[in-house]
Amino acid sequence: MTLPKIKHIRAWFIGGATAEKGAGGGDYHDQGANHWIDDHIATPMSKYAEYEQSRQSFGINVLGTLIVEVEADSGQTGFAVTTAGEMGCFIVEKHLSRFVEGKCVSDIKLIHDRMLNATLFYSGSGGLVLNTISCIDLALWDLFGKVVGLPVYKLLGGAVRDEIQFYATGARPDLAQEMGFIGGKMPTHWGPHDGDAGIRKDAAMVAEYREKCGADFWLMLDCWMSQDVNYAIKLAHACAPYNLKWIEECLPPQQYEGYRELKRSAPAGMMVTSGEHHGTLQSFRTLSETGIDIMQPDVGWCGGLTTLVEIAAIAKARGQLVVPHGSSVYSHHAVITFTNTPFSEFLMTSPDCATLRPQFDPILLGEPVPQNGRIHKSVLDKPGFGVELNRDCHLKRPYNH
Repeated sequence: MTLPKIKHIRAWFIGGATAEKGAGGGDYHDQGANHWIDDHIATPMSKYAEYEQSRQSFGINVLGTLIVEVEADSGQTGFAVTTAGEMGCFIVEKHLSRFVEGKCVSDIKLIHDRMLNATLFYSGSGGLVLNTISCIDLALWDLFGKVVGLPVYKLLGGAVRDEIQFYATGARPDLAQEMGFIGGKMPTHWGPHDGDAGIRKDAAMVAEYREKCGADFWLMLDCWMSQDVNYAIKLAHACAPYNLKWIEECLPPQQYEGYRELKRSAPAGMMVTSGEHHGTLQSFRTLSETGIDIMQPDVGWCGGLTTLVEIAAIAKARGQLVVPHGSSVYSHHAVITFTNTPFSEFLMTSPDCATLRPQFDPILLGEPVPQNGRIHKSVLDKPGFGVELNRDCHLKRPYNH
């Protein structure tokens, strides 16, 4: 079979600091007013009073959505979205395009390796550059699937289970339970600067939802890098009487020794998880060595699907789970092929968590949402990632090459 070559790569953005606010899409933090995701949630900036009430106050939504499209000389296209916005467009058009155009649509690993090595001098170990590489990588997988007429999960070797079961991340675990999810993960609202009073308040929240949801429904806490080791250990023990399933991302990503200490000191039976803001394979290898229970890479930030598959292999070798951070279809097609991903995350992007809204709404068309907390593999049986780009979203292409 002769495969086409890649003729063009293009990059657009929506939302962010230089465009309309509340655009949603790949930058799911870019929401409108009165959204739970911008509520009083603990962050590394919460210690400063002027940035404590709202995550958007310190600029969590300034990047916006990056959209990358790759076109084969056969006319077929693939695309993907992530958080990187206008700055990601510059990196695609002015630097990384040279490694993509002219290559065969199946040259995904070659392109990926060249992009990683060509950006080492300014990418560090993650962040905006790696988000951009991730988006290109996902777009290439989407194109390859569409060219050969197969869903991405079949390109990875096929499903190891018939369906994906989900827990929900949001402000209302009780509503998630009513919708059929297996668990609910809540954000913490207080941090070390709040002292023991903050621990008592977050533990009381867990206790409240344990009473509402019963003994068997999973409850988890997402701490979003807002704590230090001592505070995290105290919070974990304060929540232990309420059967907290895991405590997530308590520390900044570079604090590997802190994660090792947290795992050693956590209550028996409570899992320690992290990985959302880690990037590169090497970072996840080091994170795995801390002994945490679940690694949680974001496929749109960690290096793309190509890197996510490698991360899953590292975790599997150590007996750890990989449960990617959100990412909708880009995660679905991966995790249904991983034997060490027994469940996955669904991020509630409706303002009050009362309805199911696709995570990347409105930029993706045909994006599935769980039904009774599950998505059957047949829902994924469309070429590529099975979604289309909504070109009515006022896409902006600030650069070309």
